[in-house]
Amino acid sequence: MKNTGQLSRRQILAAAGFIGLATLTGCGSGDDGGDRKDLSKKQDGAMKNYRAGEQFKAAKPLSFEVLHNNNPVYPLKDSWLFWQELSKRTGVTLKPIAVPLSDYEKKRSLLIGAGDAPFLIPKTYHPAEVAFVSSGAILAVSEYVHLMPNFRAKVKKWKLEPELDSIRQSDGKYYLLPGLHEKPKPGYSMSFRTDVLDKLGLTLPTTWDEVYDVFKAIKAEYPDRYPFSDRWSTNTPFPAAALLSYLGQAHGVKAGWTYDNITFGQKEQKFVFTGATAEFRQIVEYLRKLVDEKLMDPESFTQTDDDAVKKLLSEKSFAISANPQELVQNYRYNLERQVKGATIEMVPVPIGPAGPVVLGGIRLENGVMIADKALESSHFVAMMQFVDWLWYSDEGQRFAKWGVQGVTYTSSGGTYELTDGISLMGSDPDAPKDLQKDYGFFNGVFTYGGSWELVSSSFSPDEKKFQDAMAQRRELPVDPAHPLQSVEQEQAALWDTPLKDHVTQNALQFILGKRPLSEWDDYVGELKAKNMDQFIDLHNQAYERFKQENG
Repeated sequence: MKNTGQLSRRQILAAAGFIGLATLTGCGSGDDGGDRKDLSKKQDGAMKNYRAGEQFKAAKPLSFEVLHNNNPVYPLKDSWLFWQELSKRTGVTLKPIAVPLSDYEKKRSLLIGAGDAPFLIPKTYHPAEVAFVSSGAILAVSEYVHLMPNFRAKVKKWKLEPELDSIRQSDGKYYLLPGLHEKPKPGYSMSFRTDVLDKLGLTLPTTWDEVYDVFKAIKAEYPDRYPFSDRWSTNTPFPAAALLSYLGQAHGVKAGWTYDNITFGQKEQKFVFTGATAEFRQIVEYLRKLVDEKLMDPESFTQTDDDAVKKLLSEKSFAISANPQELVQNYRYNLERQVKGATIEMVPVPIGPAGPVVLGGIRLENGVMIADKALESSHFVAMMQFVDWLWYSDEGQRFAKWGVQGVTYTSSGGTYELTDGISLMGSDPDAPKDLQKDYGFFNGVFTYGGSWELVSSSFSPDEKKFQDAMAQRRELPVDPAHPLQSVEQEQAALWDTPLKDHVTQNALQFILGKRPLSEWDDYVGELKAKNMDQFIDLHNQAYERFKQENG
C-alpha cells in the first residue's frame, strides 16, 4: 500500500516542475557543480577512485546513524542479516534510530527542528523536504552528487534530468536524493469479481463508460447491494485517494494522492487551478452519478480499509480499488477461503477522456535527505559514496531488495527465486521465515527505484500483466519550469493549504450530493475569494520570468 506520506506534490510549498532548469544551473547530467565547499579535509575513510559499478568499501570502519521508519509489518530487529551483511560488504555500520511508521513525519520534523536528526534521513517524499530548506537544516544535495557516480549514471542513462529539475528550489538546487526509476510504475486501479461478471455475461471494462455499464448490470442483478465499495479514504488528504488518483489520470489531471493545486494546461499554455478545471469537474460529476444511482457505496469516502474489504469478502460489494499486492495477498487469498468459486482480477486503469496515458514525472520515488551538519564530518565523502552504493548502484539495490545470493535467493537470467523456506509478502504462507521480518530485506527504508529488470523481478503474474499493459501508454509531460523566489514561496504556502482544503471538502460535498452541482460556479467564486487567481498568477509570473531569462 502506498505510504500516505507520498501525497500531493505541493502540500507544503508550490515548488515543482522545473524542466529546463539544467540550463540555469548547469545540471544537464545530474552532476551539479554549484559552490562546492572544500572537501579535502572530509575524505577520511573514503574510497579512492570510486566509480559506478564498483563495490564501495570504506577505507576504515565507519558508522552512521540513520532515521528508520519502523514498519509494524516487519518491525526492526538488530539481528537482521541486512545489517550484518551491509557492514561486511561496505565497512559501514548503520545505527538505526527507530521511529514508528504512524509517527514518522512528525518525529522527523521535531528531530530536524531541534538539530538532533541523524546524518541520513530516508523515506522522505517530495515536497516534505521544502519545509527544512530555509532553516539550512538539510543539505543542498545537488551540490554533492559529483561524489555519487551511480546516481549520476542512472540520471544520464534514463534521461531523468526533467524529473530532477521538478524538485529544485528557487536557488536552482535540490535538497532530496530521490529514488530513481528507469520506467514509470503506476500501482493502482480497480478490481472486479470476475466470477460475478461471468455469471452476468460481462467482460472486464476497459473504459470508464464501460465501468459504469458493468456497475449498472451488477446493480440490476443485486438491487440491495452496492456494486462498488471503496477504500483508502482514512489518513489521506483526499477521500478515496487511490480511486481519485487513477480516475484523475484518465482525465489528465492530478487528483487524490497526486492532487496538486496547479496544473499546466496544454491548451492554455499556462498554469491553471486544478480544482476549478473542466477535467476536475468531470471527475466529480462521474462519481456523483455513481453515488446518486447507488452504484457506489457513499461510505467509500469515510470508511476504513478493513470495512471496505469486509464488504467485498461478505459479498456486499463486487469491486474495489487495488494494487497488485492487495489483490493477491488480501482480496484473492481471503475470497477463495470465504466464497466458493470466487475470482477477482485487477484491470489496467480504465481509459477516459485523456486517452491511454500515465501521469508524467512519476519516475522519482521517496528518497534521502542529508542533515546539513553531515558536511562538517571528516567522513562526509565516504558517507556520500556509501549512500550512492546502497541506494543507487545496481548491486546495492539488488542487495537491499533480495538479500544475499545463495542464502536468501538464487538468480539466473534475470529471474530471482527465494530460497526454500523463505516467504515474501505471503508468497509462501507455510514458509517458516520471511524475507522482510526475519532478514530485513525488501525494507521500504532502503528498497525503491532501480532498473526495470530489478523492479519487475518481484512482480507477481498479476502485476506483470498490469504493468505490461500500462507500459504501452503515453506518458503525460512534466509541468514546465516555474521556480518561485523565496518571498513567492512563502506567499504561495499561505494560499496553498486553504485552497486545497476547500477543494477537498467541496469535491466530497458535490460527490455525495450534499451540494448540488448547479453551485459549481459558486464554488469557483469561493476559490477566487481564497486568492485562487493570485495563486495562479504567482506561478505564471514565475513561469514567464524563467522563459525570458533562459530563452
